[in-house]
Amino acid sequence: MGQLPKSKIEQLKREKREAKAAKKRKVATRNKIVRFLIVCEGERTEPNYFKELVRNKYSEVRSGDIVGEGRSTCALVKRAEDIREKLERQRQLRFDRVWVVFDKDDFNDFNEAIALAERNGFMAGWSNEAFELWYLLHFVYLDSAISRTDYIKKLENEIRRFDGHENFCYKKNDPGIYALLQNIGNEIQAKLRAARLR
Repeated sequence: MGQLPKSKIEQLKREKREAKAAKKRKVATRNKIVRFLIVCEGERTEPNYFKELVRNKYSEVRSGDIVGEGRSTCALVKRAEDIREKLERQRQLRFDRVWVVFDKDDFNDFNEAIALAERNGFMAGWSNEAFELWYLLHFVYLDSAISRTDYIKKLENEIRRFDGHENFCYKKNDPGIYALLQNIGNEIQAKLRAARLR
């Protein structure tokens, strides 16, 4: 019987060390709980979307509050501060992140609202005229000022191009829109298109 070559012996030793190391207990692998609050201008469209996003997407986010307020920009930021303080006092837990989400619309206080959000340590998310622009960006890039109804027409036309959705009619506040966008839209492209628009 012959001996194994030296390279083969070294390979077996290396494999044994790697197997032993793999069996060792992993350290600090628990998911971090991130508590966040999202306060939206819209009372249902945006909250419905974000609730589905949190429920259906794997992420490290484990706790969240999404609140629809129906307020304009600066008033929304001020209300977000009130909501945050109240919830943190009740739960005795701080939020890690606070977002305010609104449409740009024709509010005169748009830039002021963004600055106010930043002063409060909040993140601001907005769409030009309508949140439906975000939905549309899942399908196409659009860099033109159009009305809210035109966003919806374009969105319907894009979705109708997919088999089984030929008769699609957009319904405001539809809780199923998130799942539809995930199934036939492209979220990665939507993010890239939104960054380009910004």
